[in-house]
Amino acid sequence: MKKLILLGAALSLVFVTTAQESTGKEKKAHAAFESFSYDKAIDKYSELDASTLVIKRNKALSYMRTHESVEAESLFREIVNTDGHTADDVYNYAAVLRQNEKYEESEEWMKKYANMNVTDSRGKMYMKELGSYQKMQKVSPDFTVHNLDINSEQQDFAAMFYKDQVVFASSREGTKPVRRKWNWNTLPFLDVYIANKNADYSLSNATVLDGKVNKKFHEGPVAFNPAGDMMIFTRNNYDGESSKGVVRLQLFSSKLEDGKWGKPKALPFNDNEYSVGHATISNDGKWLYFASNMPGGIGGVDLYRAEIKEDGSYGSAVNLGDRVNTEGDEMFPFIHAGSEMLFFSSNGRVGLGGLDVFLAQVKPENLAIGKVMNLGAPINSSSDDFSLILNEEQTMGYFSSNRDGGKGSDDIYSFDLAKPFTFGKLIKGVAKDKKGEILAATEVTLFDLLTGDEEVVVTGEDGSYEFIVEEDKTFNLRGQKPKYFDGTNAADTHTEDEVIIVDLELEKDPGLSLYALITDKQSGAPLDSVKITLTDNMTGTKEIIYTPSTGDHLKPLMDKKLNDRGSYNIELEKDGYLGKTVTYNTAFDREGKYDVHADLDLTLEPIQVGADLSKIIDINPIYFDLNKSFIRPDAAIELDKIVKVMNENPTMEIELGSHTDSRGTVSSNRSLSDRRAKSSAKYIAERITNPERIYGKGFGESTPNTVDATVDGGAESQVLTEDFINAFKSKNRKLFDKYHQFNRRTEFIIIKM
Repeated sequence: MKKLILLGAALSLVFVTTAQESTGKEKKAHAAFESFSYDKAIDKYSELDASTLVIKRNKALSYMRTHESVEAESLFREIVNTDGHTADDVYNYAAVLRQNEKYEESEEWMKKYANMNVTDSRGKMYMKELGSYQKMQKVSPDFTVHNLDINSEQQDFAAMFYKDQVVFASSREGTKPVRRKWNWNTLPFLDVYIANKNADYSLSNATVLDGKVNKKFHEGPVAFNPAGDMMIFTRNNYDGESSKGVVRLQLFSSKLEDGKWGKPKALPFNDNEYSVGHATISNDGKWLYFASNMPGGIGGVDLYRAEIKEDGSYGSAVNLGDRVNTEGDEMFPFIHAGSEMLFFSSNGRVGLGGLDVFLAQVKPENLAIGKVMNLGAPINSSSDDFSLILNEEQTMGYFSSNRDGGKGSDDIYSFDLAKPFTFGKLIKGVAKDKKGEILAATEVTLFDLLTGDEEVVVTGEDGSYEFIVEEDKTFNLRGQKPKYFDGTNAADTHTEDEVIIVDLELEKDPGLSLYALITDKQSGAPLDSVKITLTDNMTGTKEIIYTPSTGDHLKPLMDKKLNDRGSYNIELEKDGYLGKTVTYNTAFDREGKYDVHADLDLTLEPIQVGADLSKIIDINPIYFDLNKSFIRPDAAIELDKIVKVMNENPTMEIELGSHTDSRGTVSSNRSLSDRRAKSSAKYIAERITNPERIYGKGFGESTPNTVDATVDGGAESQVLTEDFINAFKSKNRKLFDKYHQFNRRTEFIIIKM
């Protein structure tokens, strides 16, 4: 057979034979080959004694085109083991091995092809999906496939829904007085038929479609607009040949007039030099999809889309791009009624052999192509599988195949679909222990971080798990198994990869463990990327851990047993937060998990620009001798706390401000505070990296403090002005001194993190 009947052959691969002188028999053989008379070409080549690469190659290709894959394999094996063979020879040999279900051998030759033609997307795809045939061969329980009684011994294919009936193309012998034969397969030319669709999805009472559609050469496949009163069909170009003498395929439209299809009208994409065909129309009637080998494409035959305008005219043809098209052939598109699924057939993508049926996601917001997936068995086989259509409810459909067990060259098959198609990416992985041993019977939970939805699977003997998920989302995974600590990981589908590998590692529970949860002091939210430096004070061993998005860490205690004592220093560090170190002491008087955060404060204080660092780390007041600015030992202790924080946060910048009370003159207060501020800043600058990160500034009495003075009759945010403080001068000297003291302060304002 071969489906290229509609596009590959008539679309036309014209093969270069040779520039050298040929014998008369050679010329006749080459002529038969170039005119697509492959049966005749095989006979002519078989009569020749010559065994050049050109003759072997054309004969092998002829066998491929007539679906004689065993003979094609034998010839291509000779070719690829002969000096002078090409990368295309290697590719075709790998392709025919797939048709003969020699998948491992085919992949070895595809590896060679990928090395010979490093820019070809087909080689790249196969290298990414080595071994995928094993999964594709597994028969999906979602499909139930039936060969139809309506099939003939000739070609029957390209079924299309039309109201309550089905229209298809067939080369079956009809009632016309003259039946011309197609030179490729010696079968009659194609006509368009219509049949009744029965309750069990079988077809019956096939008759030639009425009207002016069927003529003396090929007609079909067909497509209909949503109203069912306009048909677009594929037909041979009756009015001319290409410059190379090839009759191309063209698209025509026909209107339903008085119950019959009217005179066909050529579509604007037609051209004598290339073919267009295999139309499908979106359910809203706005888009036409078709196949063509027009110049500027990616491969031999590509899929295109064009807008159908309100006045019936068409926009420009737009190539669907390399998300769909390859250097091979893509054809037989079908856009589903929901306009979000495009089915098509390809011999350029990773498949089981010949043409395979693929499903591409069409994103409704911009018609961009998303995920593309092979439908696998039983829809696909090692033969040609193509022209799949699906009803609007996604319960049944039809496709065509020339697989073994059919009635003719190509047959139409019906199928039942158990559940609708869904798009998404595949998250897969394996559950293991710390030693790499597979963990069967592990419960794996997938958490959707956006919706909160959960999905649970249990690993089999191979420890593997899989989830089909939406793209452009983030997920958490958790593995749980008795006598093991939970294993967690994250998966992000904001990627071009269709398969995201995320393994889970679970650690065996030794009976004793420490558990710590680190949170934000203000919001209570778990903190990720916290550096935990855990030191065992009994042994001196130290380890560094970083918290995951859950903000926690579980530490198995392999070296501890009941009634042992434990002592651990826990140092916590995170950018933008004030670090801390705590010590955890406990007696292990019971088996199980010891929650450190239940006994110790493991919250971290966020450090924000504009905040006073002295309030965050609880610095005691900085005292100076009367009218002096040198740093006293007690003041040095407090300033060293600032030094520590600034060294832990090397980008932090501080404005050190010194303030006085209002006693004394304004000028003397400003001068004294400035000296004290600069003295304090100098002390810190000499002890930190990049000393320019801190500077001192004296404010004198210009910026009174603000405190809660409600207990003394003031406001909750009371500015300690001179008037407010002087009110206590005579009636309460202690308060008078206290509020002056509040104004005498040193602030460490964070101006940059």
